[in-house]
Amino acid sequence: MKRLIFIWIAIIFAGCSGNSGPDVSGIKVELEVVRFERELFAIDTTDVPAALERLYLRYPGFGPFFTEQILGIPKDDRSDMATDAMRRFLRDYRGILDLSGKRFDDLSDIREELLESMRHIRHYFPTYPVPERLYTFIGPLDAYAEGRTGGYGDIIMQDGLGTGLQLHLGADEPIYHTREGLQLYPEYISRRFTPEMIAVNCTKNMIDDLFPGLPGDRNLLDIMIDKGKRMYLLDLFMPDTPDTLKTGYTSRQLEGAVENEALIWNFFLQNELLYISDPVRIRDFIGDGPMTMELGEGSPGHIALFTGRQIIRAYMKKFPDTRAEDLLKLDAKRILQASGYRPRS
Repeated sequence: MKRLIFIWIAIIFAGCSGNSGPDVSGIKVELEVVRFERELFAIDTTDVPAALERLYLRYPGFGPFFTEQILGIPKDDRSDMATDAMRRFLRDYRGILDLSGKRFDDLSDIREELLESMRHIRHYFPTYPVPERLYTFIGPLDAYAEGRTGGYGDIIMQDGLGTGLQLHLGADEPIYHTREGLQLYPEYISRRFTPEMIAVNCTKNMIDDLFPGLPGDRNLLDIMIDKGKRMYLLDLFMPDTPDTLKTGYTSRQLEGAVENEALIWNFFLQNELLYISDPVRIRDFIGDGPMTMELGEGSPGHIALFTGRQIIRAYMKKFPDTRAEDLLKLDAKRILQASGYRPRS
């Protein structure tokens, strides 16, 4: 494989999609913010099983989900081991609760940003049942999962959206930079642990919910176009959100990717990478990382996300009347051929 080596040159870049989109102000959506972490940490720890039962009665959906799926404690386990595990969690994470209380005393701005995103979702996908609750919680620091366009500690469930505040305390929060914190999350990940990412991550989860993922045996082009479709939806749903937040790239990485777009595309073509399906060969292009190794220092990880997005933008420029729901059904190879995607240096 030919290795691409070039200098990532900074350019002036707007950072937003530049299109405020349709007027959605008349679309009604509701979102209740539930501060679950406050109620959990306030339970009576002298009788944990009974206290949890009362909490489950208040939150029959999210309560058991949190205990089982996030903490890994079966909700019906009344053993001393399960009780001790819950007490230990509440003791060890009380400091995180205090930090989150200072950072997130008021979530009205985040709620409004999510409401605006949901209005856009309803505009383009009127039948999609947007969540009506946002649960905030404190979970283990390693409660982190990979989504289709990035990794984060935010979730979507039948009962609503959830955001793990322990992974949104701010990029400079010292806990992320301890030895233990860095073992879990290198700085290229923890720099995204900011309050500003909550609405973005929650919107990505809604996109993954309305647009199911690909089977695991697809080639690089299929995966690239799939990510591009999701980023296109994110642009539709959050038109005024900075691109650095939506892509997860730094400003310099994003500027470099735009400046070197033709070189990146030629690298894929010259090395005949578009139709390979070997997970080992393509993982550097589709996964997160401090950089894309084959592209050199200064490049962003997850480069397939950027290129896929640019291909979709080229397609939509040629076929602007394509509805979002129809775009999602189109074959990747057809999109590439019809888009005429040929970035120039």
